[in-house]
Formats: sequence, structure tokens, C-alpha cells
Amino acid sequence: MDVGRALHRLTAGGRRLLGQARTFTSHPGCLLRSPGPRTCSPRCGARPWMLPPSSTICRHIQSEASPVTLASVSPVFSVMKFDKDGNILSFERKKTELYQELGLQARDLRFQHLVSINSRNNKIILRMEFVKAVITSEYLLILDYRNLHLEQWFLRELAPQLAGEGQLVTYSLPFEFRALEAILQHRISTLQGRLHFLQPHILETLEALVDPKLLSVDRSKLHILLQNGKTLSELETDIKVYKEAILEILDEDELIEELCLTKLSEPQAIEESTSRIDHTEEMELLLENYYRQAEDLANVARELRVLIDDSESVIFINLDSHRNVMMRLNLQLTMGTFSFSLFGLIGVAFGMNLESTFEEDPQVFWFVTGVMFLGSGLIWRRLLSFLGRHLEPSKPPSIWKRAFPFNGRTDPTNGQK
Repeated sequence: MDVGRALHRLTAGGRRLLGQARTFTSHPGCLLRSPGPRTCSPRCGARPWMLPPSSTICRHIQSEASPVTLASVSPVFSVMKFDKDGNILSFERKKTELYQELGLQARDLRFQHLVSINSRNNKIILRMEFVKAVITSEYLLILDYRNLHLEQWFLRELAPQLAGEGQLVTYSLPFEFRALEAILQHRISTLQGRLHFLQPHILETLEALVDPKLLSVDRSKLHILLQNGKTLSELETDIKVYKEAILEILDEDELIEELCLTKLSEPQAIEESTSRIDHTEEMELLLENYYRQAEDLANVARELRVLIDDSESVIFINLDSHRNVMMRLNLQLTMGTFSFSLFGLIGVAFGMNLESTFEEDPQVFWFVTGVMFLGSGLIWRRLLSFLGRHLEPSKPPSIWKRAFPFNGRTDPTNGQK
């Protein structure tokens, strides 16, 4: 009974303490000891502090975290702006602010492809490898221009071209034509420069490797040719991507019309103009011109690739030829060794420690030696003639003569003139 009463008292005391601990004041020593209303003792002048409910705590945490959004950590673009007069303005702008000002979507400034030409909301979104641009009918924006090492092109070529002082053919057309042509021209010039730099190195290396006088191949030249081949493959890929980006637009008339920004924004002014220039046709001719230049570069790169492949075949043929010469020499020496070994048996027979009547004649030694050398030489000669007769290249069959006549003559059996 004493143990039960003690357990009952402990349980009741624990419950009372738990109820009192739910409400406490800012005063460290003020705890409620009565199960009544949760107020402080009259002796304590501090206001009670009640634990707020969990929903209030969650709303408080959410209100504090709400100012931190993804827009505050969006990437910042370094922008260089060119207007029609060639004036340049540089500034930095967050991606969210930039696409909102341009009336675009966030995905429009993603620049996923290495080379792309798109039209969105009367804007041309362009990327040519490292050059990311947005073209409007009034200005040109170059994004992320830092660390591109293109400042000289921006200041010395691009700005004068946009102002009408360069060598473009679209000065009589609206601003977007000049901006698009300037970027396309810079890209094709870059590809041409890479090809013109690579072509003489490849030809020089191939000329050194294909020399038939060389008995062995210089490994350093082969390494250089391998590196040049990889560079040529990368160049072919860049040219192919450039061509595909332009060809994708040339295949769709609607895409070509979307690139004519001034025609879409000011259709009445275009119709009332005295020049009567068809902007859609001019845009198509502009893209086709640079597509043709890219096609010419692709043809030159393809010829270099074929030349490398043919040179590799010639190199392998030369190596096989030298290898065949060494094998033939080895076979001839083997035949000579066999001939001398065969007639050397006579000398072995006379060299045995046996007595015969030939030892007393001084002329027998020279006779036996002469027979040995003469017999060995005759057998070696016979073997070499046998080898040469069976290693001669066989004559081509008569079908090749009928298929490829020479000197304008044909086989009379075919009945052709």
C-alpha cells in the first residue's frame, strides 16, 4: 500500500508540473504552480509569454523567407548596346529584368544551341558560337561580351558597319539587315581564317610524309598530322552546324518573314516607300549568300580530308613496299645460306680424321674448293630465278582492257567504235 501511494503521488505531481511548465513568464523563477488560469503570480510584474501555435510559427517563417526568390539569384548579363548611329553603351542587367524589358520569355535567352537564329516577339535572337545577340529594329544587344576578346571587332568593325561605314551590302535596308549581316560575316570570316591557317600546315606535313625516298616515317610528323586532322574535324563540324542553322530558315518562308522586323512593325511605311524593295526576298538572298560561302568552305575542308586519307594510303603502301624489300632480301640470303650449306658437306667429308689418297695430292684441295663455290653459286642462282619468276606481278585480265580502252581504241570483239 505504501508503494502504491508513493507511485500515485509521483504521477499526480508529474502531471501538475507538466501543466505548469506550458506557461511561463520572462521572469526566470516564475512558474505557475496552480492548475488554474495560466497567469503569472501577483508577486511577479512580468507579462506572461505564451507559446504560439505551430501554424503561427510556420507563417512567420514563410514571411521571412518570401523575399528570397529565384529572381534575386538570376544570372547577370554584361550587355553592350549598339544603335543605328554606331553609338555604344555598356551596362549590366539581370536576366529577369532584361527579358521583361525586351518582352521575351526566360527560355528565349537560354542560348542552348551553339549556332542558332530565331525570331521571338519581333526580336531576332542570335548565337554564333560565343557571340550571343538580340537584334531589334532599333538597336543591337551583345550579351556576355566580357572574356570574348572581341573588343577590337566591336569597336573597329561592328560599330562602323552598323553606322553605314563598312563594306556591307545591306546599307539600303533596315537596321536588322545590317546587324544580321555583320554577325554572319564575322562568323564566316572566323571559319575562313581557321581554314586558311590549317591548310598550309596540312599540305606541308603530307608532303614530308609521302616522300617515297624515305625508308621510315617520322613519328613527329605523324603526330602533327593527327592533331591537324582533329582540328580539321572540329572545323568541319562548325561549318556543318553553321550551314544547318541557315538552311533551317531558308526552308521555311514564314521564318524568313519573321526576320524582317521593320516589315512587321511598320507595314504601312514599307508599302508607301518608293523603293518597293521586297524585304523577304532580300533576307532570303542574304542568308543564301552566306550559306553558299559556308558550302565553299565545306568543300575545301572535304578536299583536305580526302587528301589526308589518300596520303595515309600512300604512306601505308610505301611502308609495305619497304617491308617487302626487306623480306625479299631476307629470303635471298636464306637461299644463299642453304646453297653454301649444301655444298659445304663436301668440305665436312674431307675434314674428317680419316685417311685417303687425296691428302697426298696438292691440287685436290683447290679442286674441291672450286666445286663447292661453283655448285653453291649455281644453286643460289637457280633459286633466285625461281623466286623472281613466281614473285612477278600477274598481268591484269583482259576484262580490264575492254573496260578501260586506251588511245581511243576499243576491243574489236565488242563491235564498238
